[in-house]
Amino acid sequence: MPATIASFKIDFYQFLAADGRLISDDVPPLATDWEELQSLYRLMVTTRIFDKKAVALQRTGKMGTYASSLGHEAAHIAMGSAMRPEDCYAPTYREHGAQLCRGVTMPEILRYWGGDEHGCDFSGPRHDFSWCIPIATQCLHAAGAALAFKLRGEQRVAVVQVGDGGSSKGDFLEAINAASAFQLPLVLVIINNQWAISVPRSKQNSATTLAQKGIAGGLPSIQVDGNDIIACRWAMETAIEKARTGGGATVIEMLTYRLTDHTTADDARRYRDEQEVKNAWQTEPVKRLRNYLQAEGVWNDKKELALLEQAGVEVAQAVEEYLSMPDPDVAGMFDYMFENTPAELEAQRTQALKECN
Repeated sequence: MPATIASFKIDFYQFLAADGRLISDDVPPLATDWEELQSLYRLMVTTRIFDKKAVALQRTGKMGTYASSLGHEAAHIAMGSAMRPEDCYAPTYREHGAQLCRGVTMPEILRYWGGDEHGCDFSGPRHDFSWCIPIATQCLHAAGAALAFKLRGEQRVAVVQVGDGGSSKGDFLEAINAASAFQLPLVLVIINNQWAISVPRSKQNSATTLAQKGIAGGLPSIQVDGNDIIACRWAMETAIEKARTGGGATVIEMLTYRLTDHTTADDARRYRDEQEVKNAWQTEPVKRLRNYLQAEGVWNDKKELALLEQAGVEVAQAVEEYLSMPDPDVAGMFDYMFENTPAELEAQRTQALKECN
């Protein structure tokens, strides 16, 4: 008979049920920190209102292709709010809520998606990475930052996330391997929204969880309900503190759902069942937290209306600022690509300037 030399398990954490009830009495302190929970709720609602407006700007020709974060608010706000300013964040193209927590402004986000690279020169920690469009390459950026922190003896943590589809990329698996081999202060989050553009989770990978990819690389890994802000925030705080104090990296899979198209260039109705989306709306994170706060008597309709009005004004002001920004210089596409611009690009530069003038 063979001997068992190793065995593994993936623990799943959830504290808030889909209807907003606490599942048990064994919950993190955040579950009764009403001030902090209300703050997180405000961030989630504001992010959703901003997201809706950003989509409207694209649909009316006032902005370029945009990746909506609808349905991801708990996961994103948990990531951003759990970090310290000195930590390093490596985002992809969808985590606007996390970046708002980090000090990035709404006009800056709109400016980037409006086609102006100056949007990448955003507010907040200067050591955070800019938006990463290539899938999963940001994982190696974060691993590199974490290695620098360790070599310098700094108590800082790098945080990065990847989608369910991106978790199959070599960059993600290489980052896991580096984090394990070098005991890096890194937190890798898999935002499992069930769809890699048009490819469902069931066709991406036959493993029971995506978190177990971390186990293969030697990292402790867990799965949480990504629509439960309490579970997401608890998981992030736990993993970040462990990394900060020399305990190494962690992989967290957050189960959520992409409630809209992959980007505004996509039409999910072509490949996704309408009933599946309707079912997902029943477990979405914003309503879940609101139900919990209302049931506990710390939130009401008056507060909700005030929040919606305040967030609406904030978003409207951001849009006004964005629309008043000057158009980017067309020559910038050519001037900052090469030290010495090739002749063929110089000709294109001349033609582009001629057509724009």
